[in-house]
Amino acid sequence: MGANAVKLTEAGEAERLARKVLAAWNRQDVDEVASCYTRDCVYQDPNTRGPVVGHEALRKYLTRLFAGWKMQWSLREFFPFADGSGGAFLWHAQLTPAAGGKTAEIDGMDLVVLRGELLARNEVYFDRMVLFGG
Repeated sequence: MGANAVKLTEAGEAERLARKVLAAWNRQDVDEVASCYTRDCVYQDPNTRGPVVGHEALRKYLTRLFAGWKMQWSLREFFPFADGSGGAFLWHAQLTPAAGGKTAEIDGMDLVVLRGELLARNEVYFDRMVLFGG
């Protein structure tokens, strides 16, 4: 880890960073969310059909995602890696189709690897069936 590295093992740093990232996602501002990631980031969630690599691809994905869903995320817990290079955070989300409809309540987890204060890798895990009423 370099001089700019966040030490997630220090009290409060993991929670602060997770809340910052989730707040950006809650505002659904493509530029603000992308600014939380490295330029060569790797992002993947159950809807991406494989990794999304780099800022340009992430922005394209986020533009489509935010057009289709109204989302609200809240942090439940953060579990930092022992070396402080990232961790896993548990979250709760309320996802509503932008066109209207039933809000899905989802609990999930993000696995993140950091470079400084930026997410270099972000893998998101949740049960997609909840989005379809399952």
